[in-house]
Amino acid sequence: MDQKGYRRGSFQSSTSDEDMLEIAGASLDFSMADDDPPLDREMGGFSSYNGGGMNGTSTIMDFLEEPLPGVGTYEDFNTIDWVREKSRDRDRHREITSRSKESTWALIHSVSDAFSGWLLMLLIGLLAGSLAGLIDISAHWMTDLKEGVCLAGFWFNHEHCCWKSNTTFMDRDKCPEWMSWSELILGHGEGAFAYILNYFMYVTWALLFSLLAVLLVKGFAPYACGSGIPEIKTILSGFIIRGYLGKWTLIIKTITLVLAVSSGLSLGKEGPLVHVACCCGNILCHLFTKYRKNEAKRREVLSAAAAAGVSVAFGAPIGGVLFSLEEVSYYFPLKTLWRSFFAALVAAFTLRSINPFGNSRLVLFYVEFHMPWHLLELVPFILLGIFGGLWGAFFIRSNIAWCRRRKTTKLGKYPVLEVFVVTAITAVLAFPNEYTRMSTSELISELFNDCGILDSSKLCEYVNDFNSTKGDDLPDRAAGPGVYTAMWQLALALIMKVFITIFTFGMKVPSGLFIPSMAVGAIAGRLLGVAVEQLAYYHHDWAIFSGWCSQGADCITPGLYAMVGAAACLGGVTRMTVSLVVIMFELTGGLEYIVPLMAAAMTSKWVADAIGREGIYDAHIRLNGYPFLEAKEEFSHKTLAMDVMRPRRSDPPLTVITQDSMTVEDVESIINETTYSGYPVVVSRESQRLVGFVLRRDLIISIENARKKQDGIVSTSIIYFTDHSPPLPPSSPSMLKLRSILDLSPFTVTDQTPMEIVVDIFRKLGLRQCLVTHNGKLLGIITKKDVLKHIAQLANQDPDSILFN
Repeated sequence: MDQKGYRRGSFQSSTSDEDMLEIAGASLDFSMADDDPPLDREMGGFSSYNGGGMNGTSTIMDFLEEPLPGVGTYEDFNTIDWVREKSRDRDRHREITSRSKESTWALIHSVSDAFSGWLLMLLIGLLAGSLAGLIDISAHWMTDLKEGVCLAGFWFNHEHCCWKSNTTFMDRDKCPEWMSWSELILGHGEGAFAYILNYFMYVTWALLFSLLAVLLVKGFAPYACGSGIPEIKTILSGFIIRGYLGKWTLIIKTITLVLAVSSGLSLGKEGPLVHVACCCGNILCHLFTKYRKNEAKRREVLSAAAAAGVSVAFGAPIGGVLFSLEEVSYYFPLKTLWRSFFAALVAAFTLRSINPFGNSRLVLFYVEFHMPWHLLELVPFILLGIFGGLWGAFFIRSNIAWCRRRKTTKLGKYPVLEVFVVTAITAVLAFPNEYTRMSTSELISELFNDCGILDSSKLCEYVNDFNSTKGDDLPDRAAGPGVYTAMWQLALALIMKVFITIFTFGMKVPSGLFIPSMAVGAIAGRLLGVAVEQLAYYHHDWAIFSGWCSQGADCITPGLYAMVGAAACLGGVTRMTVSLVVIMFELTGGLEYIVPLMAAAMTSKWVADAIGREGIYDAHIRLNGYPFLEAKEEFSHKTLAMDVMRPRRSDPPLTVITQDSMTVEDVESIINETTYSGYPVVVSRESQRLVGFVLRRDLIISIENARKKQDGIVSTSIIYFTDHSPPLPPSSPSMLKLRSILDLSPFTVTDQTPMEIVVDIFRKLGLRQCLVTHNGKLLGIITKKDVLKHIAQLANQDPDSILFN
């Protein structure tokens, strides 16, 4: 990241208008240090003095005894050094272990340090589960508020309002305690005027909720918009976005997520719940020193928090752990797997205790099927997989094209107007169709549902012949007029959902993609399921049905087709496989349906990958220019390190610092004249033999503190990085020893190293930069940004789209 605005002597960060950045579409100021306390530069009693010069009269300052605050930390929008962070944690652990043998108090400290990770997971699970329960209850109530209000208490949603009512089971949704807006205002609910009034109130509430959401996001927490998963993937890979997981983001995201879901927009709360859980994890990390001070350890916690987020989003703890492993995590050691499992368990238990839906389930669309599936049904299941792959590829291309247009045109300057227009169109189109008017979670629940004798839904209006009923299972029956009406309404709902979701995902409100994708697949699946069911009913003597679907048997379950379709479309958009199948069978409690789900998920991934390699989250990472090095992609080109390193032949020579011959003024002028995040240290400019690597931020803080705290440090003072001070005349000013901030073991490769090995090193070790040598002499440097630009260039993409280092 280019750091401009350092001035000689003071090194104050610039806060000019040039330091604005477009992230996920939100214009943000670099100087925004949300939730990060300023570095405490006032530090006394840290200086130590060594003899220096020829006769010991010159004093030397060494920072080795006690580290300065801020040294070893990172600038915003920079990548962490995984190797250094892991090394620091090992040193800390060794020190605690060696001290634990000295006293009882040190032993207790050692035990508490080992236990702190599990305690942190417990707190994350409790907080994430509680917030998810609050979001579920609030969203359910506010969604119903668009259609009416409960007289027994305005805080009850429609279902809870009618629990105490004495109405029959068939009229359970028409209890006297619940009144639509027309009944409340006009005194009756029938007629054209009542319909228009209800329509008006529905659209008004939807606009009110969405406008409130976008204004809160814009005014208080610009990072609270969108899904959050692309940014979390990038953060887990080692990138720093200050404030993205801060307390303001958590508060605003929680409130606006309820508002956005309640507004009826085509979005879900599941993706943003992962962001909410990661915010909880990041904030709670500040309670424990080992996580607060180590960026790599903190990312292990965030991986577990992501698992807890999916656990409460779908009521799928094991699916959550696998989602974190498969989709979002960059570094996932075995210890993190166990802790993720524990965090997901606690979060699911907490949500189950709150019981937000009043049905002892963790999700609204939990369903159980009892009929087995037949081998021949794999054909329609694979067809649904193909549809899911095609829809996923179409959605990704269309949505990325729209988001790119939003970023590059005036459209991005009017986020409130955009949300207003999309909400108005959605609400006006949604109200006339009962399947788009209801919340998307309720729609999925209805589509997954297997029709029983008492079901009053249009989807279950079959022609009944009770003479052939065997036990609880209803045979396949002829579709009645209600089913045909439901079919064309669902077809219209499918068309609307397919197109409106493209424009909704990426707006300046919290917006998840899981639920809209599942809704598209569930509608397509239910339509196909009913078609196959009617085909089997009217043509049970056909060869394909005769062996297993006799007349009067219950052989086709349309709800199962909806479930398989939902999995296929979600897989097509996100390219999840293992975690997706586990989430779906945890949702439905049906272990016997794993094979259909696997077939659909795998087919949708193959079809979508054949059209475009990236999932929706990877596509958004590339759109925003984040430095994310995808671990799943193979590097197959025959290039060498010398082809990628800087400086190139036409560039000026590499900027270096010598180990013992440059003054404070020389180093300050290098910092002012360049924008690099670090500098190689060499023996001398002539020899170019490598000594180590020093970070720009560490240099700035160390020189600034030396000028303030140490007498005799002036512009002509020599800076040296060696163990012993260089010989100088007695009259020379004090020297400044900075060996403690020097990385003496930077990663190096030779200029003939194949780039596939270099890319592997960057991926597996999480490097920021790698130095290139030839016969032991320094030739150049390769940064993570250079690697990403090289990969983009070879893929015929714009290398300048990589914005950060």
